[in-house]
Amino acid sequence: VQISDNWPGYSLDLFTYPQHYYGDLDYVLIPHGIIVDRTERLAKDIMQDIGDNDIVVLCVLKGGYKFCADLVEHIKNLSRNSERFISMKVDFVRLKSYHNDQSMQDMQIMGGDDLSKLTGKVSFLCFLLTLFFMFCKDIVGTGRTMKVLLNNIEKCKPKMIKVASLLVKRTSRPDGYRPDYYGFEIPDLFVVGYALDYNEHFRDLNHICVINDHGKAKYRV
Repeated sequence: VQISDNWPGYSLDLFTYPQHYYGDLDYVLIPHGIIVDRTERLAKDIMQDIGDNDIVVLCVLKGGYKFCADLVEHIKNLSRNSERFISMKVDFVRLKSYHNDQSMQDMQIMGGDDLSKLTGKVSFLCFLLTLFFMFCKDIVGTGRTMKVLLNNIEKCKPKMIKVASLLVKRTSRPDGYRPDYYGFEIPDLFVVGYALDYNEHFRDLNHICVINDHGKAKYRV
């Protein structure tokens, strides 16, 4: 699903959201209900593609936990209501990439207890947001770290590696990488909500929204 650059979004007055964020947001980019429906469709596509393989889901924290949990739940529901049973295990890794609204050049990778369990399995990496920048140095590290993470997983010789991301951020110079499954392609905006944060705030916001300058200043560290 592609959201155009001139898409005005939805008025905040049309939705409920935490009162402590009043005045901190511009508009709703993607309502929660649409996120849920799109995630369910991604789960269906994944079910059709993986066949009878077992899955090890590697959830990229912190922003990816909500999308990962909902995606896994949809796959489980589809599995229960079909003739195929899909066995799934979940592990976690954390990528720390932002200071305020600026991406750091060197992203920190933490967690992932034992990647050797991926050997011979179908591995899914669940992201909330995938960034595509080339000219900005602070984002080059993002692509480099993504490749490092994938390379580390490939050393364990999984049967297959797939990447699922709810959002892909569109920029003027994409680097050629696309996740295997993604929900929405969005404009080059700093978005929050649905577990995507700004300095650990807005994770409790169900909708994906665009933060305004007041919100950035209020929660800046």
